[in-house]
Amino acid sequence: MRSIRNIYKIGNGPSSSHTVGPYNAAKLFQKRYPQADAFEVTLYGSLAATGEGHGTSKAIRSAIPDAVVSFNRTQHDLPHPNTMLFIAHQNGKEIGRSRILSIGGGSIYVEDDPVFENLNVYPEKNFTEMISYCKEHEISLTEFIYQREGEELRTYLKEIWDAMQDCIQRGLHTEGILPGGLGISRKAKLLYEKRCYNESADVTMNRVIAAYAYAVCEENADENIVVTAPTCGSCGVLPALMYYMQKDRGFPENEILDALAVAALIGNVIQTNASISGAECGCQAEIGSACSMAAAGLASLVGLNIDQIEYAAEIAMEHNLGLTCDPVGGLVQIPCIERNAVACMRAESSVNLSRFLTETRKISFDAVVATMYQTGKDMNEKYRETAHGGLAKIYQPCK
Repeated sequence: MRSIRNIYKIGNGPSSSHTVGPYNAAKLFQKRYPQADAFEVTLYGSLAATGEGHGTSKAIRSAIPDAVVSFNRTQHDLPHPNTMLFIAHQNGKEIGRSRILSIGGGSIYVEDDPVFENLNVYPEKNFTEMISYCKEHEISLTEFIYQREGEELRTYLKEIWDAMQDCIQRGLHTEGILPGGLGISRKAKLLYEKRCYNESADVTMNRVIAAYAYAVCEENADENIVVTAPTCGSCGVLPALMYYMQKDRGFPENEILDALAVAALIGNVIQTNASISGAECGCQAEIGSACSMAAAGLASLVGLNIDQIEYAAEIAMEHNLGLTCDPVGGLVQIPCIERNAVACMRAESSVNLSRFLTETRKISFDAVVATMYQTGKDMNEKYRETAHGGLAKIYQPCK
């Protein structure tokens, strides 16, 4: 299993699979053919279906300014729903081509290059094996992670956490209409500031956490800098909860960084054994994974044991099973922004349940991850980030 560094990536929204991944692919391909004087890029599958709304061609051209980008919406026999074909030309002749897959969270896979991004630091295949190792050696998940990754991981996590905080702070202080034509106004600042005179502590907490999630997701929708957690479409869940725990509950930064490490381990297990790609498995793979990561991170932060952490992550994923990815207009706005805020509440509830009911559980985290993957494979294609079904199909603006 690869390093958890693969889960958090800093880049521009609105979609890690559709902007961060294609940008990385374009930079890589251009570097391989520096002598080329022309580049041609064809997008397939979900990239072709939602690439205009998700800004894929813009992301590619930001890496290769003169690239000719086209959309193939008819070919379906693809190795992955997010498939790209890059072709390099020199003096009118083709000098090279590569088929590159955007596999979720900004990660890419280059066909005919099986060792690409192959940084394996965990010999364990799944979470069950990780738990067994921790119990056998009487160490925590956090200790296990730093043992595998090295103490220098903290420097990386600090950079990630700083970027997450910057994103929330920008989002809380920005107003206006999000791009794309749906006329969606930013709401984070309003949520953060609009306190009811008789508001209970619980209502305040939920409103503030939701404001933090909206802040991140609105920055993402505006194509600004965010952190995949594990994707851009689900980037608001984990930062919102962690920001609340530090700013409003007083948890120190070093403990937040450790919680981010545990959350990333959960995301890593999901990406390795299933998928974090909405185009491959629906939004259960994005919001479900983010909710699971946030629940595990929060459980670790508040001192729950390793079994309770696993149960929190399992509950969070289990109750997102079957969640479709149907972005209205191919934009990461409806239902994506609100969905991140709701997932924060679900993650918190998952932790509360795990605190008391761990001894009664029947489902392992690995089992629910396998279920999510199979569910995604069984899901109709139109509900996997194509903007052809669900809300995207029936959406009509409220009068």
